[in-house]
Order: sequence, then C-alpha cells, then structure tokens
Amino acid sequence: MMQREISALSEFRSNDKTLLETPKKQSRPIHRAIVLMLVATGLLGLHASRLVELQLVQGKQNRERAENNRVRLVPMPANRGHIVDRKGKLLAANNLARSVYLWPKEQTPEEWKVTAQKLSPLLKIPAKEILEKLKKVDPLSYRPVRIKQAMPPALFVPLAEQVGQMRGVEVRPEASRYYPEGSLAAHVLGYIGEATAEDLKAHPEYPMGMIVGQMGIEASSNKEIAGVWGDRLIEVNAQNQELRLMGETPPKPGEAVQLTIDLSMQKAAETALGNRRGAVVALDVKTGAVLVLASHPTFDPNLFTRKITKDDWATLQQEENPFVNRTMQGYPPGSTFKIVTSVAGMESGKFSPDSIIGTSSYITVGGIDFNEHSGGYGNIGFRDALAFSSNTFFYQIGMSAGPDEIAKWGHRLGIGKDTDLKLLGLGGGDHGQMPTPAQKEKIYKEPWYAGDTVTMSIGQGFVLVTPLEAAVMVGSIANGGNRVKPHLLTSLTGKPETKPVPTGMKPSTVNVIKEGLVAVVTDGTGQGLNDGSIPLTAGKTGTSEVIGQKDHSLYVAYGPADKPEIAIAVVVENGGFGSVAAAPIAKEVFQAYFGKPKTPPNPIVVNPE
Repeated sequence: MMQREISALSEFRSNDKTLLETPKKQSRPIHRAIVLMLVATGLLGLHASRLVELQLVQGKQNRERAENNRVRLVPMPANRGHIVDRKGKLLAANNLARSVYLWPKEQTPEEWKVTAQKLSPLLKIPAKEILEKLKKVDPLSYRPVRIKQAMPPALFVPLAEQVGQMRGVEVRPEASRYYPEGSLAAHVLGYIGEATAEDLKAHPEYPMGMIVGQMGIEASSNKEIAGVWGDRLIEVNAQNQELRLMGETPPKPGEAVQLTIDLSMQKAAETALGNRRGAVVALDVKTGAVLVLASHPTFDPNLFTRKITKDDWATLQQEENPFVNRTMQGYPPGSTFKIVTSVAGMESGKFSPDSIIGTSSYITVGGIDFNEHSGGYGNIGFRDALAFSSNTFFYQIGMSAGPDEIAKWGHRLGIGKDTDLKLLGLGGGDHGQMPTPAQKEKIYKEPWYAGDTVTMSIGQGFVLVTPLEAAVMVGSIANGGNRVKPHLLTSLTGKPETKPVPTGMKPSTVNVIKEGLVAVVTDGTGQGLNDGSIPLTAGKTGTSEVIGQKDHSLYVAYGPADKPEIAIAVVVENGGFGSVAAAPIAKEVFQAYFGKPKTPPNPIVVNPE
C-alpha cells in the first residue's frame, strides 16, 4: 500500500514537471508571429500613408498629369534619296516643310467631327475629307494620320495660333519632295504621292501617309529611294509639347539614284522644242546611256508633292496629253527610214555599196505614180541618194529587197520589240511597227500590194518608229554596227544586261551609209548643221505625211562624224520639213554636248526636206 502511494506520487510529479515545461517550448513561435504581425502592420501603415498623400495631398496634381500626359509612338518619315544627273546635279531633292497630323485616340468620333469643322477653313480641306482619312484607321490607333502635307506659310501661321487648343492635332516639320528644275525631264523623273490602299495592301510595312513614287524613276526605283521610316516613343502633354523621350528607332534615308541624263543637254533640248508637240532623244552610241529624253507637252512634278487642286488638274487637262511620253510613241519616220532600206538593200545581196541606180521624177507601180522631190537626180549611188533623199532611188531598192527583208533589218537596228523598254524603268510606252505582208493580212485582213512596199521603203504607209528607236537605229550606224540597249541608270552602264548586240551588218554597208549621212550635212538637206558652230556631224532629215494635217518634221544624227559619241533623234509634230523644224533642235543639243563655239558660225542656206 505504502509502495503504491509512493509510485503514484512519483508519477504525479513526473507529469507535473512535463506540464510545467511545455509552455517554455511553445513561446518561440508565438513571439515570431507577433513580430511578423507588427512588421506587416507597419508596412500597411506606410502604404496607407502614401495612398493618403497621393490621393488627398497630391491628388489634384496627379489627376492632371494622368489627364494631360500621354505616351505616343511618333512615326519618323525617312528622307527620299536624291535623284541626280550623270554629273551629280540635282534633279529631285527634299526641303523642310510642315505637315498636319491627327492622333485618332485623342478624341471620340463625335469630337473629331467638331474639330474637323474647325480645321477645314484653316487647312482649306473639306471636313468630310478629314473625317474620311480618320475612318481609314483604328480609332484607338497609337499612330497619327497625316491630313495635310507641305503646308504653305500662309496656312501655317493661323493654324499655329489655335493648334494648342485642339487636342490630338499636331503640326510637325518634315522633309518634302521638290524638283529644282520644275518640269524639266518630268517624263523621266515622274512624280510622287501618298501610298494608295492598293500600295498599303501590297506593302504591309508601309505606314499611313507613306510617300511613294507613282510614275517614272520615282516609281521604278522607289525601293531604293524611299528609305525606311523610324519611330520615337515620347511623352507629351495636352498641348502636344514633348516632355521626355522614352525610346527611338531612327529612320534610314533612301539611297541617291544617279541617272545617265545630262542636265545641260536636257535643258537645251526642251528649250529648243519649246511649246511644240514632239520629242527629243540623245544617247551614248557606245553604251546606250540615255543623255536626253524630252517630251512635250509636259507637266511640273512639284504639283504632286502636295494635294493637287482642281485648278491645277484643270490646267493639266488643257494641255494635249501631258503625261504621254512621246519619246516612246510611234510616228511615221519618213525619209529617216531610208537608212533601214539602205541596209536591207545591201545586206539582201541585191545591191552592193557601189551600186548605181537611175532616178526620175516618178515611177509607176500598179497604175499609181510615186513621185520624186524634183525631176530626178540622174544615176546615183547610196551616198548621194541619202544626201539628197531621193525617193525614186529607194522605191527601187525597197521593191528589190522586199518588205520582209526591210522589216528584218529594221528590227535588227532597234525598231520594234528588239529595243527593250524595261531597262528604262519608265513603264508603258509603245514599240514601232513594220508589218510584213503576212502580218498585214492577219491584222488588217487585206492583201499586200506592191504600193505598200513602195511606201514602206521611204518610211510611210504602215511603218511607225518611236524617237527612242530612231536614236538606237542611227546609233547602230554610228558605232559600226551594234544595237545599243538604252537605259537611264548609271548603275546599268557597262553591265551584261546593257551590252550592245551585233546587228550583223557588213563593214562595207556601214561605211557607205556613214558617207551618205555625212554628205547630208556637207552637201544635202542638213547643211544647217555645218556652219562651224559644232564639229562635223552626220544626219538624215525626214518629212512624214499626216493625212489632213501638216507634215511631221524629223531628224536623226550622230557626232562627231569621224569618231561618233552621241546619237540624236528629233520629232516635231506638224513641224513641216525636217531641215526646218527638227534639225535645228538637234543642233542645239549638239552645242550643249560639245560646248559653244569661240567664233561666230557661218550662215548657210538650206534646201528643205
């Protein structure tokens, strides 16, 4: 009994000791929890304090900042590359101008209607047009929409006074295209304009307002000229004032494009052509580089650097097809085509360079009389036939050689599709034509008559030649028998794709034609170019009949006569005799190439043709 009580007391003490020790082991977690609660309470207190400060103390200031400051991704247009002539003279460049942009996200569609009404009289743009541009983009877009480009000072001043009161309206300086020589070489340079919906679809990388070439070199070389737009990420206030730059991707300017065009020669050609309808082409007889490509009527590409007005457009329509490039339009070549007939006659084997043929006042073919210029020139060869442009001589040459032979050599000398227009990069344009008997029957459903061969022999009837092709044709004689490939980019000169093509003419054929073309200038219908103002040249006059109108005036030439460097072709619509209207223009182009004479030229009386 005693023993059981002692054992129970011992067990009680042991349990009591355990109970007394347990609180000591649990005290540490409790202390940690209390510390964590105090820290959390302190942090919450600090945040609450900061919130109170932001909301109550600085609330007004922060609300204004949230309202007034905006982040914008501002597009940075790339400067278009310059276009220069073969000597580096500017033909197309850029100057500083101001444009007006709208930020769609800054106002609701209803608010923009009100703003458009305010902007309309300031910018001279219908409000409807402004809203139409806004509709083309997402109303929540972070990119702006350009509604006015190259704004004149007269519009900028009144707008600048009010732009700060119109949210989302910005006037920004940027480069604008300009053509320092006005309409000079317009058919070569072309013009620019904002990318159309089709352009944007074809080039998703284009931003709204992207300026692209729409015609000429501006269009064909747009990839090189356009450059790549950049961006600036900025913070601005409600007055469109920049507060800070947050990031930037600079634009990449376009590359400069150098043309083979010679500015001084182009000026001389266009000045000499004046307001007459026609075209002038000059090219390097060795490389095919085009030095002159002039067409009139023409236009001023500066008109298209801004939105063209109704008055401007009406003025353009008053001209006779100012956008038609007459250098690539077919004309009856008249007697200039006698060069081709000469080649066909000799290369056919029917005639030699020494052949002599009798001429007369006319010949009769199929009961029809085909006349000479005069009573005939007696018995003459190729040299004199070219010098005096004998019709009856070439009637006989053509009838013996035949129309197929004439057409074959016409193609080899550059008439028709053998002259590749793609190398020019101008788009459009026509090729000349020389229908054969089979082609006439297929196209016109008519048989070929002997009279067709007669008229073909002197560049009439169905024959058409473009001024560009005429320059290539006479250039093939000048360089000794190679057909050059005309091109406008200096980067193509000397490349495999522009390497001249041998025509297959015998040297003896080329030499006798050269003698005849020199004789045109020294003794024949082109003596007006032999007054000492330029080195001796060679050429061929032409006068082509136009039913119901005055004859067209034509002249093809190359120079210098002994060591040819350039070839020229001129057409003056309804200009009359080739020696009277077209040849003097070629003379002015030669003078621009060779330089003005140091002594006054000798006056010469010319027999017209």
